[in-house]
Amino acid sequence: MTNRTAFVTGASRGIGRACALELARNGARVVLAARQREKLEEVASAVRAFGAEAMVVEIDLASPESIAQAFASAQQFAPVHILVNNAAITRDNLALRMKPADWDAVIQTNLTGSFLCIQQVLQGMMRERWGRIVNISSVVAESGNPGQANYVASKAGLIGLTKSLAQEMASRNITVNAIAPGFIETDMTAVLKDDFKNEMLKRVPLKRMGTPDDIASAVAFLAGDGASYITGHVLDVNGGLYM
Repeated sequence: MTNRTAFVTGASRGIGRACALELARNGARVVLAARQREKLEEVASAVRAFGAEAMVVEIDLASPESIAQAFASAQQFAPVHILVNNAAITRDNLALRMKPADWDAVIQTNLTGSFLCIQQVLQGMMRERWGRIVNISSVVAESGNPGQANYVASKAGLIGLTKSLAQEMASRNITVNAIAPGFIETDMTAVLKDDFKNEMLKRVPLKRMGTPDDIASAVAFLAGDGASYITGHVLDVNGGLYM
């Protein structure tokens, strides 16, 4: 990935942070994007410790204007060759009780925001005739999950978006793939009760939660030259939770 630039959304923590660090280890420059600049600066310091270049940009995926500004700043740093759409939010509730605002917020951030990020990089990738887009979906996009109709719909939408764009962009040597993480140790799962975690682990054949590094390794693979003949694929990284 030497001389490649990766743009990672939700890079301030969890899976996004791990992805940024792994891409840096593999020689990429990294643009770190999220809402909290202070946390991004901490990640940037860790990236630079590998000897890699890092840039911090604030981004709000619910705002088309914020997305455009973030990518405009990034393009001044370097052309974006690799895009990792990782940032996401949840607003869980049963469908009967879900407020329209909570549906809209999740779809806007997780699906529409990711699409708008992709639009920002396509022309540059087409000019270069090289690009890697990796969308972070979820195991629940494939299995469903009660109480998360909005989140599941947004993550399933990412899979459909991945497959459509893969067909549109293949002739320009741009691959578009998705990763569907399973039960991963993140801030999002840290708040779950131990009883629920134990029940979930009973359903995981590998009998452990995944780590952000497990996802980051898969992202680095799909973003590298070794995955040049893989596009439109959904890579399950879930310990066997869903097969």
